[in-house]
Amino acid sequence: MGVFFQWVNCLAIWLVGFLGDQLLHSPAVHPFTMLGGAIWATGNITAVPIVKTIGLGLGVLLWGSSGLLIGWASSRFGWFGIGSQDVPRPLLNYCGAALCLFSSCMFVCVKSDLQPCIRTSPILENSPLLTDRQLNSDLFDSSGTWPDNVSPKYKRLLGCSLAILAGIFYGCSFVPVLYIKNQASNNASIFVGASLNDIEYCFAQYNGIFLTSTIYFLVYCVVMKNRPRIYPRSVLPAVFSGTIWGIATYSWFMANTYLNTVITFPIVSAGYSLVAALWGGVVFKEVRGLANCLVFVLAATMVLTGTVLTALSKIWA
Repeated sequence: MGVFFQWVNCLAIWLVGFLGDQLLHSPAVHPFTMLGGAIWATGNITAVPIVKTIGLGLGVLLWGSSGLLIGWASSRFGWFGIGSQDVPRPLLNYCGAALCLFSSCMFVCVKSDLQPCIRTSPILENSPLLTDRQLNSDLFDSSGTWPDNVSPKYKRLLGCSLAILAGIFYGCSFVPVLYIKNQASNNASIFVGASLNDIEYCFAQYNGIFLTSTIYFLVYCVVMKNRPRIYPRSVLPAVFSGTIWGIATYSWFMANTYLNTVITFPIVSAGYSLVAALWGGVVFKEVRGLANCLVFVLAATMVLTGTVLTALSKIWA
């Protein structure tokens, strides 16, 4: 399900980018920009296994926190040749990043309850005692997906590791764009004269996302001997989430032009992480137990506090 879901998700993202490009009439940019999309799509392919192993709330919080730190650090210290970004209040900026780092360690200590709810409704007399797996293959699959077959002893370790790895990929997804902008004034660079308007790179990044996800899906089809697992019920959720992500990322690119990624990464990452945490903890009841909930709330509060400090380091001049 994960590979198919992410491909449909990325298709929706590309459609949003195509419409945005037609409306904004963005100029052509260097193909190197697509590398950022490829990096993001590589991280995105782990999203479904992460949710299946450690849950939505903890998974998004972990990859959001690790992505926040990588995106912030690469911008703040000029990693990967993108040029360092200064802030008026560096102490607040460092304190905010430190809080986010510490909160990531706390999130690892949160135990998610992903056990399916026990069916308590009575079985009707006219209901079949055995389900025909061929006629109901979309509802019942005894083999499960590979995360379901992982031993409970290692499932949590696998999920946390994948979430941190995904965050690293997400945090590096803006590096190609920032590198091109940093080289725009270098006469010896092939990127000389490149646009400094981040939003003009958005559609190129979406092209990289869709192309890479398509390659992954084709490889998956080959591995599955042209019998990929396709779940029709996941199409609309994938399209919906991809559309929302595509629109939101256009806003993120625009924000980067005015605030720089050293500020936007903490704000955006913490924002969607906390929303996912509320969905996972409150709606889906993934976090249970008083002590577990207290750790979860404390860690989420630290992320929010770190985000506020990071934002103040820019606007409190």
